[in-house]
Amino acid sequence: MGTARFIYAGAAALSILATSAFADDMTGMVTRIDRLNSTISIQETQKGTVGGSAGGAGALQQYKAKDAAMLDAVHAGDRVTYSATSADGTGTLTKLQKQ
Repeated sequence: MGTARFIYAGAAALSILATSAFADDMTGMVTRIDRLNSTISIQETQKGTVGGSAGGAGALQQYKAKDAAMLDAVHAGDRVTYSATSADGTGTLTKLQKQ
């Protein structure tokens, strides 16, 4: 019984850590904005040391804006910092700031 509790506690701790890691501020470049549907595509900037990997860009992600007015201040090609949450595989942009 003690082993099962330990496994469940470990799984709960990992899920909390994974959720909070996704909520941290990220950086990227806006590649596309659809103001009619309040969606934005952002090419995430890869974190790490200079020359630490072959590519300079991370994954392209599409997000639904929490508030459509968030998209008014940015344009395709802008570098941004942002925060997002994920629910049921759908990303929702909670914070967007032009760098």
